Amino acid sequence: MRRFTPAVLAALTLTTALTAVPAAQAHTGRPALGIDHCSATACHFDVPPGTYDVKVLLGGEAASSTAIGGETRRSLLPETAVPAGERVARSFTVNVRTPEGEPTGAAGTPGLDLVLSGAAPALADIRVTPARHARQIFLVGDSTVCDQPGDPYAGWGQQLPRYLRKGVSVANYADSGESTVTYLGNPQLWATVQPQIRRGDLVLIQLAHNDKTTDEATYRANLETLVAGVREKGGEPVLVTPIVRRWFNADGTLNNGTALLVNGLGVDHPAVIRSVAAALDVPLIDLTAKTKALVESLGVEGSKALYLYNEKRDNTHTSVHGATVYAQLVRDELLALSLVPKGAVRVG
Repeated sequence: MRRFTPAVLAALTLTTALTAVPAAQAHTGRPALGIDHCSATACHFDVPPGTYDVKVLLGGEAASSTAIGGETRRSLLPETAVPAGERVARSFTVNVRTPEGEPTGAAGTPGLDLVLSGAAPALADIRVTPARHARQIFLVGDSTVCDQPGDPYAGWGQQLPRYLRKGVSVANYADSGESTVTYLGNPQLWATVQPQIRRGDLVLIQLAHNDKTTDEATYRANLETLVAGVREKGGEPVLVTPIVRRWFNADGTLNNGTALLVNGLGVDHPAVIRSVAAALDVPLIDLTAKTKALVESLGVEGSKALYLYNEKRDNTHTSVHGATVYAQLVRDELLALSLVPKGAVRVG
C-alpha cells in the first residue's frame, strides 16, 4: 500500500497508552483498539471492512504540528498545531473497504492504516471504535475524483475527508477511466455501490471526462438511472458537473469545448447534468462553473499548480494542492445546499 511520506519526521510522543484487547473484541463493536497499535509514524488496526470512528489526542512536551492520512493516500485530518505541553482532541470517521482505494485497483492492506505527518507530529493517544451512527457520502466518479494510488496524482474525493468531522465518512468509489456507460456496466462499480446505500446517505455523482463517445440521449439516460438507483435505496443523489480542464483560449478564458467537457459528438456534459438535475429535482454542485472561475482568476501561470502541468504537462488531473482546493469547493457547496449540517464539517 502506498502511504504519505511525512515532510519532516520528529520524535513522536506516545503517552497515556491504552491497553489493547484482542482484535476479535473490536469486531464485536466494543472499544478495543488504541495506541499500542502505533509506531512513531504510523498506526495499523486489524479491523474488517466497515466504518470507524477515530479519536486522537495530539500534542507532546514540545510544540507539535500533526496531520493524519490513511488507507490509499486519503487526507483524514488537516495539519493541527499544538503548543508545547498541551493536548488537543480531534475526531473523524473513516471508511475501510476492500479494495481500499479504486474499486478496480489493488486490494491494498487489510485493516485500517493511518500515517502521521506534518512539521512535528506528536500523538499522545488514539482510540478506534466501530461507528454507530455514521452517515456515508458515496462518491461515484472518475480519475479526477478517485483515491489515486500514487504521487503526484490526487482526486478531490481523496481530500474531501479532511473537511468532515466525526459522524460523516467518505466512501470513495470513483474509479479511473470510467464513463457513465462503464460505471453502470461494471459489477465492481455501481452494482457494488448501490446495495450499500442507506436512507439519508449522500451519493455525489461526477462522470463526464470519459464519456467522449457517449451520445446525449444515452448520457442523459445513464444519469437518470444513477439518480433513480440512489433514490430506490433511500439515499439522496447529488449531481456534480465535472472539473474543468486547464485549457486556455488566447484571451485567458476557458470558453472552449476541451476545457468545458464538450465531447466529440457535441454533447455538452455540464449542460446535460444541469438539465437532468433541474428535471428530476436533484441537488446540483456546479463544479464546472466553480473551477472555471477559479482557474481563470489564477490565470495561465497561477493555475498550473492546481493541475499536473509542471510534473506531467497534464491539464486534466489535479495535484494534491489542486485536489485539496477543489475538495474545499465541494465542501462549501455541501454546506450552501444544506446537504450536511455546519457542525459536520471543518471550515479551516
